[in-house]
Amino acid sequence: MARSTLARVGLAAALAIVYVTSVAIGSEKSASAMATAAKAWLASLTAEQREQAAMPFDAADRTAWHYVPNEMFPRKGVTLGTMTDSQRALARELLKTGMSQRGYMTTEQIMELEKVLQVIEGDKRRFPRDPGAYALAVFGTPGGSSPWGWRFVGHHISFHFTIVGGRTVGNTPTFLGANPAEVREGPQKGQRTLAAEEDAARALLDALDSSERSVAIVQATAPNEMLTENRTAVDPLSPIGIKASAMNPPQRDLLKKLIEVYTGYMTADIASDRMEKVQKAGLENVAFAWAGETERGKKHYYRIQGPTFLVEYDNSQNDGNHIHSVWRDFNGDFGRDLLREHLQAFPH
Repeated sequence: MARSTLARVGLAAALAIVYVTSVAIGSEKSASAMATAAKAWLASLTAEQREQAAMPFDAADRTAWHYVPNEMFPRKGVTLGTMTDSQRALARELLKTGMSQRGYMTTEQIMELEKVLQVIEGDKRRFPRDPGAYALAVFGTPGGSSPWGWRFVGHHISFHFTIVGGRTVGNTPTFLGANPAEVREGPQKGQRTLAAEEDAARALLDALDSSERSVAIVQATAPNEMLTENRTAVDPLSPIGIKASAMNPPQRDLLKKLIEVYTGYMTADIASDRMEKVQKAGLENVAFAWAGETERGKKHYYRIQGPTFLVEYDNSQNDGNHIHSVWRDFNGDFGRDLLREHLQAFPH
């Protein structure tokens, strides 16, 4: 029996080594693909565009972000609408190096919602609602061992990637929003761009019994916005809600599936890296909290918080038809943890 136990332990250790190694190799592959795509896009730009697109890695603007329209928070970079067809194609190739197919398609759908808002708001709209107003920028020099990064930002989209040592990739904050959350009129009627975020959370909430729900539902009214909004760095919020350690196995599986909705927007290796960090810190330490009404179509909010990360989701604006959602890493936003490790290993 001792030999059997040792064999199982040995197999588990071997599988863990294979997993970590595969993630590292995958991360290196993504970093290389990002560098190649970023170089190709930058090379396609005019001198004037390149001046707008390329900034030093230590530029203060690298960590400035928001999810409101550009008129409220101007973005630096080159917008899709000012690019040529070939430049836009290269920009999209760069996006695909960081996003899964679902992530890329969701991003495109969020941009197309600007056209839906044009129709809904008509002449009364406050902003142009332009699907070409999303900006791409590169920080530092792609490739090599020096840190560099890139981002794609605009109304309801904020993706940030930091590449350190030519092989590791930081990928937060990651923000996605949808207005309207459900299109209720016109040719796209019934479209729910971020349906998985709501449906997976409701599946978990519905799986809880009455006493568990009383712990998970922390207040009857949903906040009108994510509590962390667009802060440059975030700390853990108050430890409320029901922890995974208090859930049964099927409920924990639903919690994991909800987390994977968010990790699944990234390429497979980046998603695996995110989940590895969650598991390493202990899935049992992750808590799920709900605020607001539970009836579909009503204002609601939830958050998922673990030792290393926070997910916030809010659907309370526009009478519960306007989603904001974000993944934050307490130590890793904008690649801070990777940069710290890099500087310790390679002093500058």
